[in-house]
Amino acid sequence: MRTLISTAFISLDGVVEAPGGEPGYRNAGWTFKDIAFVPEAFEIKGREQQEATAMLLGRTSYEAFSQVWPDMAEFADYKPMPKYVVSTTLTENDLVRNWGETTILRSLDEVAALKEAEGGPIIMHGSASLNRALSDAGLIDRYHLLVFPLLLGAGKRLFSTTDKDAQNLRLVEHEAYSNGLQKNVFDVVR
Repeated sequence: MRTLISTAFISLDGVVEAPGGEPGYRNAGWTFKDIAFVPEAFEIKGREQQEATAMLLGRTSYEAFSQVWPDMAEFADYKPMPKYVVSTTLTENDLVRNWGETTILRSLDEVAALKEAEGGPIIMHGSASLNRALSDAGLIDRYHLLVFPLLLGAGKRLFSTTDKDAQNLRLVEHEAYSNGLQKNVFDVVR
């Protein structure tokens, strides 16, 4: 079975919306405003590219990332990697042609089948709505969270507010950095 890893920049109060400066969100770009850049805090981002064998995205994140990541040296290892986009509305004509093989999945059942297939870890960036649905369905195996020392209030959350049984996590890696960021890697306990 493949491991599905959710990776996110997240504020202390759980917001994941617009960390890179996307328009339409009041606090857009919060990952670099007033936070000193400490390179070692982002080491996990390079490691994710080396360890992942496929990428999973929701439609909104795919549409945003596919416009810039294919030409960015920082994300070069993702370019040849197979990508899977979960969407009920996206068509083959909506896919970019310069970012490697991309497959559209139409349901969480198709994500579950992908996890059952042969292969290594699958990394999921952004994709807040998809993350909430996959988490509620018990399909995420690991979380890579870079927690920023900010309270943002309103905004898209990484986790749903669904009333459900507690889900235990095991902290397998952590580190705090001089700029206040914290790396927390959790495995989901089954």
